[in-house]
Amino acid sequence: MSRIRDVLTPEGSSRPLVDTFQRRVSYLRLSVTDRCDLRCSYCMPERMQFLPRKEVLSLEELYKLSLGFIARGVTKIRVTGGEPLVRRDIIELFQALGRKLGEKGHGGLEELTLTTNGTQLPSHAEALAQAGVRRVNVSLDTLDPARFAELSRRDALPQVLEGIAAASAAGLKVKINAVALKGINEDEIPDLIAWAHGQGHDITLIEVMPLGDVEEDRVDHYLPLSQVREILERRWTLTPSAETTGGPARYDRIEETGGLLGMITPLTNNFCSGCNRLRVTATGQLYPCLGGGERVDLRAALRSDNPEANLQQTLNEAMTIKPERHHFDISQRGAAPAQPRHMSVTGG
Repeated sequence: MSRIRDVLTPEGSSRPLVDTFQRRVSYLRLSVTDRCDLRCSYCMPERMQFLPRKEVLSLEELYKLSLGFIARGVTKIRVTGGEPLVRRDIIELFQALGRKLGEKGHGGLEELTLTTNGTQLPSHAEALAQAGVRRVNVSLDTLDPARFAELSRRDALPQVLEGIAAASAAGLKVKINAVALKGINEDEIPDLIAWAHGQGHDITLIEVMPLGDVEEDRVDHYLPLSQVREILERRWTLTPSAETTGGPARYDRIEETGGLLGMITPLTNNFCSGCNRLRVTATGQLYPCLGGGERVDLRAALRSDNPEANLQQTLNEAMTIKPERHHFDISQRGAAPAQPRHMSVTGG
């Protein structure tokens, strides 16, 4: 049983979150930690400097923050990291948020999910399902053990595959997320798709994003998904699908496998016009745009003398600074990343 206490929704805080471009925000990606038990080379350096624990929001603060968003019309929360399942007692947060699922009318949550690298799923999948999670995204860029170890700097492919199996056994729908990397896994992408669909999992391909300094030049590994699509269409029939999970992916149904293939293309095909998302870091910094530096400090609001009112005021401010689009650029070798913060800090 979760020890996180329910709190009342503040009066007068039901106004929907709508930015200056009239996009309504209904989706929160909530990071609970920047720590991870893998060190994927495109995400972070081997000797990553993690945040001091005292700067990270408590589970109860994360819950109160979530309630503030739910009160303003957020209906979907994705828990992210780092690797969210390495956070101690994280299941308590899922249990508390799970009690908001299915509530009718004001303040209800329609979906609670997470993105994970899968290593901790063997011990957490059943508890997640019991808390109300119905699907998870698992990051998996290769099925080759040696390649996995080189890419993630950890020999953990068996644990990830065990975690995916555990999630399926617990009744969770699994979607595989794979970053397309030139010269690393591009030759394996068709087989990875075939494997995922053969296991009953949908899969989404993602272009590498220029966030944070890593120990290599991302230009070397940038693989436009427009090129990948051309290769896939020589093998399969891809039919555009109107299906959506509320995120930025655009989907196709592959006729020969019967499975769904998503593509997230921040560089080759900007998806910002329909953005309905906000990201909050584990330290309570709200970034209205993944690729922008604009932010507001929710932690300061939560820890103020009047947290409920200050939280709502800060959310209103976030709506005024959410930009129309990101400006990711990966065209020049040696260029600084679009933002100095790593993806593990912002939340995947």
